[in-house]
Amino acid sequence: MDPVGEYLSYISSVRRYSPRTCAIYKEVLDGFSSWCDCDVMEGLNTSMIRSYEVALMKGEVGARKDSRTVNLHLSVLSGLCRFLMKKGLLQSNPVKAVSRPKTEKRLPSFYRDESMKEYFSSTAHSAGEEELEILKSYGPFVGKTGRGKEGAVWKTPLQMYGRRLGRAIVSTLFSAGVRRAELISLNIGSVDFGRSMMKVRGKGDKTREIPMIPSLCKEISLYLQAAESMVGRKRLAAEALFIGTGGRRLYPMFVERTVKRELEGVSGITGRKSPHVLRHTLATGLLNDGADLNSIKELLGHSSLAATQVYTHNSVEKLKKVYITAHPRAKSGGKNGD
Repeated sequence: MDPVGEYLSYISSVRRYSPRTCAIYKEVLDGFSSWCDCDVMEGLNTSMIRSYEVALMKGEVGARKDSRTVNLHLSVLSGLCRFLMKKGLLQSNPVKAVSRPKTEKRLPSFYRDESMKEYFSSTAHSAGEEELEILKSYGPFVGKTGRGKEGAVWKTPLQMYGRRLGRAIVSTLFSAGVRRAELISLNIGSVDFGRSMMKVRGKGDKTREIPMIPSLCKEISLYLQAAESMVGRKRLAAEALFIGTGGRRLYPMFVERTVKRELEGVSGITGRKSPHVLRHTLATGLLNDGADLNSIKELLGHSSLAATQVYTHNSVEKLKKVYITAHPRAKSGGKNGD
């Protein structure tokens, strides 16, 4: 196997990077190899990498890349170099000698409490027991399309199941703070209703347990009944927790589109609508309500506290309220002499 192939195999099987991350690494390395028009090993020198960085920013390698994307490319190349050094195939890491473009720090976006309350209030019926009983009355309908004259009878249960699934996805992302990939990988056996805990397999194949609030436990329980009604059988613990109308595990783009659709039209949500912003929303809310950083770190599955500390910037609003409430001069109106 060539060195690059070995590295890609290493990050997949040993480091346990997600399939999406491995695909990004492969795309970057293939792009670098194609640009330098030589074997990757030959191109791993400071001069070539510096030229590649400039080419990325000028748009000479596909579309013009921003500083964040350029840094991603350089990080991938640096990771490959470190791997080759351990194997004795490279003497030093040439990427270290290349100045990286500065990136502007972006604060995590989050949704306001009022917006999330509005969403859950407006979709409560879709997750309720009354609609579940109606859904059950249709019997198994897995794989049905609801299209055409023959399929029209299935349109209603398909829509009902879709609304329930969408709401369950948003509820789990927001209430448990899981990543998109973690949500997709959840199995029925991942949820322990007796202990109100959810076992999640995160980055690097690390597992963690997340406490589940009562409302989430109930919603997932009702969702599972809907899914079993759709497939017409008792589902096993090793099967996917969330499934589409075809009975299969969800995929990343499905989750992205579902979250975007579910949050469309909610007051106060005008920017990006994504699973990750729901995760940010939970973290920000917990911090504002007094949770300590270490607890939030464990809940989110961050490898270091530095990754969690970014949420402290979103608590400026809370700090201002405390300041105005507690500061002696603020309380007196800040009059001279007071």
